[in-house]
Amino acid sequence: SLRPSGALQAVASVGHEVIQSIYPRRLSGPQTTAQGTVSALAGEPAGTVLNQMDGVLLAFDLAGLVALAREADCVIEMLPQVGDFVAAGSPLFRIFGGQGGPAASALFQSVALGQERTMEQDPAFAFRIIVDIASKGLSPAINDPTTAVLAIDHIHHLLRSVGGRYLNEGSVYDRSGSLRLVYRTPDWEDFVYLAVTEIRQFGGTSIQVVRRLRAMLENLIELLPSERTTLLRHELMLLHRSVKRSFPEPEDQALADVSGLQGVGGRHSEDK
Repeated sequence: SLRPSGALQAVASVGHEVIQSIYPRRLSGPQTTAQGTVSALAGEPAGTVLNQMDGVLLAFDLAGLVALAREADCVIEMLPQVGDFVAAGSPLFRIFGGQGGPAASALFQSVALGQERTMEQDPAFAFRIIVDIASKGLSPAINDPTTAVLAIDHIHHLLRSVGGRYLNEGSVYDRSGSLRLVYRTPDWEDFVYLAVTEIRQFGGTSIQVVRRLRAMLENLIELLPSERTTLLRHELMLLHRSVKRSFPEPEDQALADVSGLQGVGGRHSEDK
């Protein structure tokens, strides 16, 4: 379990569970932004609650915050995203409507802060850990592209999972249909940039890595809804440019500019 493959499997397994929990709805059509969210947060807030201590926002009690907002007949906006570092004295909540909102002490009890990020309510952190493992494998001191390819295997399936889900989950309504809580979650661009950018930069001179990245992007373009594919096609174009810069020999360019699920050693995707 201490081998890279075991660590990657463990992180990816938790990542899938968190994605399903945070984004429960499958994507069945174009994403829409609730207009009520924009109007409810217009104007000056009735109050702002400042953070009491330095720490990373680890998790929050969604049901508890909704209940507090309903009792105070207000809308609570949580300003930091789970995974953000929040310094003491920085804004933590803003209150809209009502008569100043819930007591600050009750709001503080609805969030958990700690010294470092966890995956409990932070789907992007699973990507972050796996990308870091890949980046370490691609460092000049280690030079282990096979570990990076193993990491891309898991990133591939995590992106497929999150790409098929409705990501606009930051607005919560009570049973009467009134908006009560607004919070921030990563969007599709956040996940794609996190999953691809650093590995493409650090692994751009490895034929094994660029072929596996291409296989991932091409597969996701084929399988995910059309509204997800524009950014993936852009990443595919950037990968092609990187190959042109990194491999001066035409034969190496030709080899690097096709996809391979194993990187190097498996059959080309177009042969399957």
